Amino acid sequence: MQDYKKINYPTNKDVVLRYIPGHFITPHSHVNYYMDLTDMKSRQREARATGEEMANQYLVSDVVDTILCLDNMEVVGSYLANKLTKAGVHSMNAHQTIYIASPEYDTAGQIVFRENSKHMVKGKKVLLLMASVSTGNTILKAIQSIKYYGGDVMGISAIFSAATKVMDIPVHTLYSTRDLPDYFGYKPEECPLCKQKIAVDAICNGFGYSII
Repeated sequence: MQDYKKINYPTNKDVVLRYIPGHFITPHSHVNYYMDLTDMKSRQREARATGEEMANQYLVSDVVDTILCLDNMEVVGSYLANKLTKAGVHSMNAHQTIYIASPEYDTAGQIVFRENSKHMVKGKKVLLLMASVSTGNTILKAIQSIKYYGGDVMGISAIFSAATKVMDIPVHTLYSTRDLPDYFGYKPEECPLCKQKIAVDAICNGFGYSII
């Protein structure tokens, strides 16, 4: 594994994208960069800066009732909700505050909401929050689940995304392929690194990576 490289966000020194070049397997694709977003998700200063920068991408006229946090983005989601509320973004919830929700998955990998959490989705404007997006498949499943439970996806936010839009919903992102123009994500059978017989460095998901 090579050393980390990093990209600094132009307007906030505490928002730093750290990544490693290589050959990585995600749940849906093979990619040539691993985005290490651990500090941005877990360390208070970085998480706060990340959430606040994400909030700047929404308008006061937007309505956000619930933030559904995938990829362990709950800390960032809390700061995002706080900044949105201070900026005047409305919530239609009874207490005029935004729910922070985490998904539960069934054996088929679909997001489910139990009886005690359905009220955070049904009839709500939901903002999907992710760490990184490569193919958009995870977002697609999340959107389908939210619609099934009676919610409406009003926005999608990610720290890094290769996708710009999923089901005609724009993906708001702090970093994109504009910052890493040589980033790629391929289906396993189409991966050029595999065709060149370049060994896989690690398997990764929303929790981190495991070296092979």
